[in-house]
Amino acid sequence: MNPGLRALRGFASQAVPGTNLVLPSFFVIGPPRTGTTWLHEVLKKRTLLPSITKETRFFDSHFFRGLPWYRAHYRRNNDGLPVGEIAPTYFASREARLRLARTLPSAKVVCTFRNPVHRIVSLYRVKRAYGITRWSLEEALRRDPELMESSRYASNLKEWLSIFDKQQVMATVYDDLRDNPQGYVDAIAEFIGIPKFRLEPAEISLINSSEAMTEPRHYYRTKGATMMADWCKARQLDRLVAAVKASRFRKLFLGGGPPFAEVSPDLVVRLYETFREEIEELEDLLDRDFSDWKSIHQLQPVAGAA
Repeated sequence: MNPGLRALRGFASQAVPGTNLVLPSFFVIGPPRTGTTWLHEVLKKRTLLPSITKETRFFDSHFFRGLPWYRAHYRRNNDGLPVGEIAPTYFASREARLRLARTLPSAKVVCTFRNPVHRIVSLYRVKRAYGITRWSLEEALRRDPELMESSRYASNLKEWLSIFDKQQVMATVYDDLRDNPQGYVDAIAEFIGIPKFRLEPAEISLINSSEAMTEPRHYYRTKGATMMADWCKARQLDRLVAAVKASRFRKLFLGGGPPFAEVSPDLVVRLYETFREEIEELEDLLDRDFSDWKSIHQLQPVAGAA
């Protein structure tokens, strides 16, 4: 056992004393825009995930609300199903790592890596679509730490491996999900301890893409709606948020604006150069060739799975 893990496990018994709540045994930690929404749709039929909302943001943003608040997102009876969470914001969060290791030191974590330039553009476009940012991509890269930090794959993976045993951390690749989704979920099923299952045709095609999104019609209206949704989720009003998203009122807040601006080829080249060292370190960690992720001739990143 590594020293960091040994030090943290001393706190584990203090995290869940005197409760009979069933807490997660696995987490899919992203980072964002690596197929986590697709995987949520697939796993919610075979495991117990938070109901209504996909992401609780408990271990990075709402930890102060306590475990009862967190467990309230799950059915009380898990019917013998493994309990988990799809939580893409945890990957690059130091706070989430430490809190998760202290609270659930035996949990398994799954991360998925994707061409970092493609992923960063996809994440930026989602933030534009939801009114989270109005900055240009170049300005957002300077002012929004999540964009760059969540693409530092090797650095963050090493941090997870410093506090969890190697056998508890599974590193997967988005290319495998895209090219062989059945093989991808077979590997995850085996890792988290559920029976293997056959994907349905509809599940294979169920991939969200920011290419289908546009700029918001009214930035401040969209920004206000996103802030209100976050406020409601913090107060466990997830059903209300889900109802609005499923209604015709959704069109008042999302979409309707112009297409996203094209990405500057010069900026793309700089991004490839920025992440080259991280990619090469990831190649060493996973013993896998990611030459395609270092091919600067791919000047127009594509959007991809949420």
